[in-house]
Amino acid sequence: MTVNISESTPVPSLFSPVSLGKIELANRIVMAPLTRVRAGSAGIPGDLMVEYYRQRASVGMIITEGTYPDHASQGYVGEPGIATDEQAAGWQRVFEAVHAEGGRIVLQIMHAGRGTHPDINGGRRILAPSAIAIDNKTFTEKGEQPYPVPEAMTTAEIRAALEDFVTAARRAIEAGADGVEIHGANGYLLQEFLSPAANQRTDEYGGPPHNRARFAVEVVTAVAQAVGAERVGLRISPEVDLGDVFETDRDDVLATYGTLMDQLRPLGLAYLSVLHAEPGGDLVQELRRRFDGKLIVNNGPFGGQTTREQALQHIEADHADAVVVGRALIANPDLVARWQGGHPENEPRPELFYGPGAEGYTDYPFLETA
Repeated sequence: MTVNISESTPVPSLFSPVSLGKIELANRIVMAPLTRVRAGSAGIPGDLMVEYYRQRASVGMIITEGTYPDHASQGYVGEPGIATDEQAAGWQRVFEAVHAEGGRIVLQIMHAGRGTHPDINGGRRILAPSAIAIDNKTFTEKGEQPYPVPEAMTTAEIRAALEDFVTAARRAIEAGADGVEIHGANGYLLQEFLSPAANQRTDEYGGPPHNRARFAVEVVTAVAQAVGAERVGLRISPEVDLGDVFETDRDDVLATYGTLMDQLRPLGLAYLSVLHAEPGGDLVQELRRRFDGKLIVNNGPFGGQTTREQALQHIEADHADAVVVGRALIANPDLVARWQGGHPENEPRPELFYGPGAEGYTDYPFLETA
């Protein structure tokens, strides 16, 4: 019997469904975790955030903005948290609104590590792998200020941070999230441990690549055991030098992240999300091979806003199983329909990315009102 290969094994398209663990996506466009600082001083998602995420529910999956697991780890003024019952209840309203529109949503858990300030986290201590400050400034409630020198974490404090991730993940799933994403990228706590520039410890969490990967492995493993690996994703950004992580040695990067992938592979996580300038390049594809699971990719700030053509190419060239999109989804809540039909797109307004109000947040026009 002759088998028609083209019919039996169709090439995936950007608009075809895909499963990431137990999360079923209607298409392969994923909303990036986008910090928008609209949660107020209490860090509780309100009506504005409910509407913002509801509007974008037609994507295959929404990854929420980074959400702090405990108050000390808050990295931005106006960032949402999931450290209290009130914050979890706010997120429950978001999840319910997205689900009512047929969408899928996972909550990104983000510990800022040294990327915060006492005037952001309520005067609490700043903890990191080593007592090395970021050479930059951050916006606080009292204006722009230099990052402080953090305190090097004790082993007990490392264990406490791990437990905060687990508690946050449980809260998210209990509130109705389809899954959680552990933020191991962008210079925050997990990447601070991975980076030889930020991590200069001499104990079992510092030094050679397998030691620097230890904390990330422990966090992801513990969260997977708590809520089910098939509902857990991990975001990494190897060689993306945000927050002074400075991963400039390709051999060290491959050794560190390769070790991380080797140890996470047996868990059977829902997905790996990689932020990198070359998603189809040797590094990302080698990490994909060693992870041996579903990969979603994001060009991030490299080369401008992700275009329809770039997203299509990533899927057609098998660079990834889904594409993470940021700025285009800020400006186009109905981006899936626009890309499917080849319609014009709204232009984002970067001057309104961060702020308290609806302008530049929930007021971008849909196709029928454009």
